Amino acid sequence: MRGMNHPEPIAKKNGADVSVNVQETFRYLWPYLWAFKGRVILAMLALIAAKLATLLMPWALKHVIDSVDPSIRPEVYLPVAFLIFYGLLRFGSVFLGEIRDALFGRVTERAMRNIGLRVFKHLHSLDLAFHLDRATGGISRDIERGTNGISFLMRFLMFNIVPTLVEILSVAIIFAVAFSYWYAVITLAAVAIYIAFTIITTEWRNRFVREANQADSSTNTRAIDSLLNYETVKYFNNEQYEADTYDKFLASWETAKLKNRMSLLTLNSGQAFIIAGAMTVMMIMAANSVIAKEMTIGDLAMINAYMIQLFIPLNFLGFVYREIRRSLTDIENMLALLKRPAQILDVPAAQPLKVTNGNIIWREVDFSYNPDRQILHKLNLTIDAGTKVAIVGSSGAGKSTLARLLYRFYDINSGSIDIDGQNIQHVTQDSLRRAIAIVPQDTVLFNSSIRENIAYGNPHASDADIDRAIKMAHLETFITSLPQGDQTLVGERGLKVSGGEKQRIAIARVLLKNSPILIFDEATSALDSHSEAAIVDAMREVAAGRTTLVIAHRLSTIVDADKIIVLENGSVVEEGNHNQLLELHGRYAQMWAMQLQEE
Repeated sequence: MRGMNHPEPIAKKNGADVSVNVQETFRYLWPYLWAFKGRVILAMLALIAAKLATLLMPWALKHVIDSVDPSIRPEVYLPVAFLIFYGLLRFGSVFLGEIRDALFGRVTERAMRNIGLRVFKHLHSLDLAFHLDRATGGISRDIERGTNGISFLMRFLMFNIVPTLVEILSVAIIFAVAFSYWYAVITLAAVAIYIAFTIITTEWRNRFVREANQADSSTNTRAIDSLLNYETVKYFNNEQYEADTYDKFLASWETAKLKNRMSLLTLNSGQAFIIAGAMTVMMIMAANSVIAKEMTIGDLAMINAYMIQLFIPLNFLGFVYREIRRSLTDIENMLALLKRPAQILDVPAAQPLKVTNGNIIWREVDFSYNPDRQILHKLNLTIDAGTKVAIVGSSGAGKSTLARLLYRFYDINSGSIDIDGQNIQHVTQDSLRRAIAIVPQDTVLFNSSIRENIAYGNPHASDADIDRAIKMAHLETFITSLPQGDQTLVGERGLKVSGGEKQRIAIARVLLKNSPILIFDEATSALDSHSEAAIVDAMREVAAGRTTLVIAHRLSTIVDADKIIVLENGSVVEEGNHNQLLELHGRYAQMWAMQLQEE
């Protein structure tokens, strides 16, 4: 059918394995709809009135024609009353339909808003593992498609499918009562054949639609990939190679689109044949009745008008059928997100964390991301209040895992982590995360201004607080060098600022958050020596008087730490300050010598 070239959805189970049907979907949606029951009732009344006006139009047209037929009334006169009535019916059917849409539009939009917000909040309640495993952008598409699917399902089932079925039955009854039951039989048979043909043919052509959409996606993906790698293409003089490759994708797209168009031709032609066949048979019957003076010309026009009126909404049946199936799949994906349980939960009657000093203790902590690989083994670690403790070790030793566990992005397998004597699994997650601020290895910025990114550390901070954070993070010189100052946009993921400036922005955020516990997770590992020295100075100022955990790759950044912990295979193998560890001539001393040699 027209307008049927839409991507075929691919069901993704982003959570629980769910099966959603129309009944279950409406049971889920009903509370959102009934919140505006007044509007829903008025919309349904407008729908009934619009359909009644539509059904009366052919009847009014019959009387207009019969009134000007000299074979019935030799004294021909202009049927002004019926003409006005016909015009009012035609206007009323459209106007009442617009009223219905306006009334119900608010209901669907508010339902989409509330459901979208509910899913968004639920996603933020899910564990880090879920977000690390998800496909980039896939969750956003699930929300968008799911809410759009809800809108489509509500509008088309309530305002297209159900009213059309009622109209079909009404027309069949009118034909049977006014003329002959054969007209009703032909009408119902034609509609049944039409619906069966449309569903069967639509299912058959789905594979061509899928091929066309996959070819379209592949073509766009290849084009974007090539343009994103513009410099690489130029480095290797591969412009022609890229053009030839892109043309191959375009050729596949062209072939797929041709198959899709031919299948659409089959569908449209078959539908037109069924409609034409039914109308031809009925017109022959009606014409014979007119000749036999059993019917008037107005009756013939009335039958023709009803049939045309009946098949107009059915013209879009293929599109509606595909979209309903698509909408159910999209809603299923979105409901799967809602049905996915959060793994990290507050215990019943969890109390807010009260940080009095900032002591942190890991006791016999075991942890693994999956059963096949143990990360931490009976780890015991103490960070005294107000001290700076550094964690070093080879890749995979479990350094960054300590920060994730402290934030409670994951729950430990056994043991405990205490802050000022309070087990972090027994306090609220919100209070725990408010007490901890982090400067990550790879600071991700929002695509907004520098000032807005800094203010994200505390959205309610005053301008004076933000200016103070900028000064303490040594961002003043950088910001004043920019034409737009702190209103400069940082670009997507902060690509328009250097690594050093991104880390300073992260430090300014931490200052605004003003948490008693700080974590620096390899905050200087990707910086050059000059930037590293500046960031280390800023880190030192920020950490003053706070309990600080520094996860370090470059040992030169943590020589002033009160205590340095060396991790290997998830266990503490050495601890002490910089000089003490060098005197041991152990693992830390080897790492120090190796880095000095590299420098």
